Amino acid sequence: MPAADTVLTGARVRTLDPERPEARAVAVRDGEITAVGDEPDVRDWRGPATEVIDLHGATLTPGLTDAHSHPVWGIEMATGTDLSAVRDPDQLRAALRAADRGPGGWIQGYGLDHNAFAGRPVDRCLVEDALGGAPAFLRLYDGHSALASGAALAAAGITGPRAFDQRSEIVCDADGRPTGHLVEHAAMDLVGALVPKPSSAERRARLLELLGAMAATGLTGAHVMDLGDGDVPALLAAVEYGGDLPLRLNLAPWCMPGTGDEELAELIALQRTGGRHWRIGGVKFFMDGTVEGGTAWLEHADCHGQGTDAFWPDPQAYARAVRVLDAAGVRTATHAIGDAAVRHVLDTVAALGPGARMRHRIEHIETVPDDQLGRFAELGVIASMQPPHTAYTRADHTDEWSRRLGEERAAHAWRCRDLRDAGAVLALGSDWPIAHYDARRILTTARSPLGAASAGPALTGLMALEGLTSHAALAAGEERVGGTIAPGHRADLTAFTVDPVTAGVDELAGAPIRLTLSGGRITHREETV
Repeated sequence: MPAADTVLTGARVRTLDPERPEARAVAVRDGEITAVGDEPDVRDWRGPATEVIDLHGATLTPGLTDAHSHPVWGIEMATGTDLSAVRDPDQLRAALRAADRGPGGWIQGYGLDHNAFAGRPVDRCLVEDALGGAPAFLRLYDGHSALASGAALAAAGITGPRAFDQRSEIVCDADGRPTGHLVEHAAMDLVGALVPKPSSAERRARLLELLGAMAATGLTGAHVMDLGDGDVPALLAAVEYGGDLPLRLNLAPWCMPGTGDEELAELIALQRTGGRHWRIGGVKFFMDGTVEGGTAWLEHADCHGQGTDAFWPDPQAYARAVRVLDAAGVRTATHAIGDAAVRHVLDTVAALGPGARMRHRIEHIETVPDDQLGRFAELGVIASMQPPHTAYTRADHTDEWSRRLGEERAAHAWRCRDLRDAGAVLALGSDWPIAHYDARRILTTARSPLGAASAGPALTGLMALEGLTSHAALAAGEERVGGTIAPGHRADLTAFTVDPVTAGVDELAGAPIRLTLSGGRITHREETV
């Protein structure tokens, strides 16, 4: 065996490889794992140029992958004033009075919790007095709705309701006056398109800074559930022209209602696009929106009488698009939060029959009835869920999410453990910037769910780790090259100062990451190593 570039020793290695579950040392060459063994093997792996890193008792695991994130689009989404700490309209107005005016005098904000409105309608009348006439675009935390000021609506020429190809809405009051509440992407984009954007240089710098911070939490990769405005490949190519990406990125462009054969062919052709540390692999759909926004597709209406429509006005057009992509060997990931949306996606995959080429996945799955749990394993559909989202709910069901759904459905919140017990592959993520990207937070909230999900069973430490490693690899079709520590696999590795499987959640949440390698490159290193 040629000498290794890097040898990691002094660790407890949790390989997640059933052929060899544990080891003490790992050798890496040219971005791949070349050997997995014990301390005595290290001397046979070294050469004059080999860097030997003593991990001083750390636990080494396969590199963590966030299975649902928006690191590029999120740079735009998380611009302006962070409103995530706002708890009521008075705090919102105070935050907006102190907010910086950006280019063109625009005020931007993000992370605004629906619960801050205390059950009242989302209406610009609550904030206009704090804006001084400035145009404002405030994204609610879910990324599917926003609040625009009167000046912003005027700039976009919005004076009343409009019809859209997808389920979107310019919310208006009884007199036809736009309230400023914009629901779903087509409506939000009318104002969002006018908001000043960062320059290309700013985007590159912010992306590298963000990915570096992600690596410091142990992440080596992310499944990116968007392609931005289509310029993301050029942005990533520009970054790699000048250096390396700290994380391995797998991107899925969107397929929206109204997509025809020509556009589907373009999505299929995009699958051949990639760089050194990124590639386009898959297509993202939306079958519904969010519970709080009233756009989750539910089998029975929510408490406001909403939620009975799919995001695709013709759900069968969605099913046809999935069939075309599956036949072309393209994986799909479908946003489905409500029970009706989840059922329709499962029915769509079932209709593909035994000739289906790919394993498809469902994103979010915030509420699902008992009779659908077993279908994930039966159909080979991967469940992709984001445990940190549970923080936006409350155990007593007084939050907007729970009130909208009602007690029965709120009691079926984020059924991660139930899906695992039913045999499903379960990939875990953050959905940054909807929730924080810290991989340790994903692990801890999977093991100790919050809010409405806290009454349900939690994942074990091993299940949670699998969700960010071996199951995430399965979700991307990369199980032969990633997700476990084995010779021939990519050298994506994470070293924890504690054992993420057995450490208490409080201990794990604050534990530093000793070392992160992505493709054999050290992307984070604790100073003592």
